[in-house]
Amino acid sequence: MNEGRVFQRVLGRELPVAVRAEGSTIWDADGRSYLDGAGGAIVVNVGHGRQSVVDAMERQARAFTYVHGTTFTTEPLESYARAVGPHLPVDDPAIYPVSGGSEAIESCLKLVRSYHLARKEPDRTVVIARHGSYHGNSMGALDLSGRKPLRAPYEPWLGRFDHVSAAYPYRAGEAAAHALGDVDLLVAELEAAIATAGPGRVAAFVAEPIVGATLGAVAPPDGYWAAVADVCRRHGILLVADEVMTGFGRTGRWFGMDHWGIRADVLAAAKGAGGGYFPIGLAVASGNVYETITGGSGGGFVHGFTYSHSPVGAAVAGEVLRILESEKLVEASAVKGERLLGLLRGRLESHPNVGDIRGRGLLVGLELVADRDTRRSFPRSARLIEKVMAHARTDGLLLYHGTGNEDGTNGDTILLGPPFVVTDTEMATIADVVGTAVERAVAEVGSDTERR
Repeated sequence: MNEGRVFQRVLGRELPVAVRAEGSTIWDADGRSYLDGAGGAIVVNVGHGRQSVVDAMERQARAFTYVHGTTFTTEPLESYARAVGPHLPVDDPAIYPVSGGSEAIESCLKLVRSYHLARKEPDRTVVIARHGSYHGNSMGALDLSGRKPLRAPYEPWLGRFDHVSAAYPYRAGEAAAHALGDVDLLVAELEAAIATAGPGRVAAFVAEPIVGATLGAVAPPDGYWAAVADVCRRHGILLVADEVMTGFGRTGRWFGMDHWGIRADVLAAAKGAGGGYFPIGLAVASGNVYETITGGSGGGFVHGFTYSHSPVGAAVAGEVLRILESEKLVEASAVKGERLLGLLRGRLESHPNVGDIRGRGLLVGLELVADRDTRRSFPRSARLIEKVMAHARTDGLLLYHGTGNEDGTNGDTILLGPPFVVTDTEMATIADVVGTAVERAVAEVGSDTERR
């Protein structure tokens, strides 16, 4: 029999069939409801089931769905560029729309290369990123990422990019975590990496303003981004902000860099740009980068994807942007994020296996540990976070998780990122269910350990 099947992202577990979603809730084919505590993969911001977004998609689809980006521009795309520009932490921005975060990062890397070629600096080939980072799953984006579990199967194909320590105050000084928490030490390490590469060799520094998936909502120490921006300016290095997860209000500001007033030279965005309604990402170039590439003699921008510059994607993104603006949902993310942090701290701050509760806006992380004093994690073999996820799912709550934050193998984090329309009652439920799930999972791990 040759019947087709789906190669699921989760192996070894039967998945329920989703049939409907509204606000912060998803229903499956058996009638079960799930509170979407993570907005899927920290994607859904304006909420599920927005009819006006579907209407915008339909209007554009009825007119036309596809024209090639080398042949036509479109009104939805031009309008969206004008509307989103004032919110981007980039001077005089030019957007290159793609289909998601990994494509956005790949496009940003090519923008960096094209910029330096146009400036007649072909030897600027070194790109520096950070340990503990996540920039996507395509090969270039994965190589840029500093997350060992994702890299491990593909290491023979990786290795072109350099990495410096994560700006990770909770695990500062831990060699296995490749983490520092002092601004002076972090900047000195970056300067040393630039010096090691050699004069005029470093093209870009790429980092998430606040680290999401891999470390669980980790913000750098105060003064970090201003110091890094200064280093990049002095050395002629492009500052590339990966705002795929932190953009479009997730951290309580339009973009993560806004917390420190820093302007990027190049920026990647996705996830919240389309709010889960359409696959869209953005590679954004500053006016200087754009004009250098388009006006120089370096060959322009040799790049392209079949589904870039999508008119339907632009129509959807434009309506998501309008909702964020008109309903003040970015401001809501800031206020509700503080409320959610407070609820979680009230429920779990004194728990012996919760090492840290942190976050900005509705990007909130919890780090689980076996010992709070030493910050020692549970062994990966205990599968603690899988147990937490399973208990939460049984109680109707969907979470996002990470592993390997302590040393590349061990370490468990929970990441919360509900839609910005989440209610106070729903946030109380999130905190309570997370607390119960952690308690049950820790008890199971203890029992398993005792049996062994």
